[in-house]
Amino acid sequence: FRRVLFRSKSLAEAAKYNLGSGRGSIALRFSIKQIGDRYVYGAAGPTLWDCSGLTMRAFGTAGVSLPHSAAAQSRYGKRVALNQLKPGDLVFFGRNRYISHVGIYISKGRMVNAPRPGSRVKIMKFTPNFGSLSFYGARRI
Repeated sequence: FRRVLFRSKSLAEAAKYNLGSGRGSIALRFSIKQIGDRYVYGAAGPTLWDCSGLTMRAFGTAGVSLPHSAAAQSRYGKRVALNQLKPGDLVFFGRNRYISHVGIYISKGRMVNAPRPGSRVKIMKFTPNFGSLSFYGARRI
């Protein structure tokens, strides 16, 4: 029951945003459909995800092949400035110059991601810090 309530609340929030068009928006729509699925390290669907598994599959639905690694994904596409983020851009976080987390930017300071073990795919506030990790950069695929 909690998963259903969590999912419906998150989907209602997602409906507020203009998700745009293009590859990033296709990936974003896919990732939003996974809201409520559990995080499992190394998982890439169809109902269990880690952060890069989710983004890899999401962009796969848009015809883009990405590796199953946040650090490797950070080398794809075009670098995007923080003030130029658009729906569907990948946002990366890390520590000591090592990228270890990726999410998909939605809009208005929000992102969808598979955050960590024990959590579920969800929409979260996008800030310069993700737990102990710092914002590393963004890419448009």
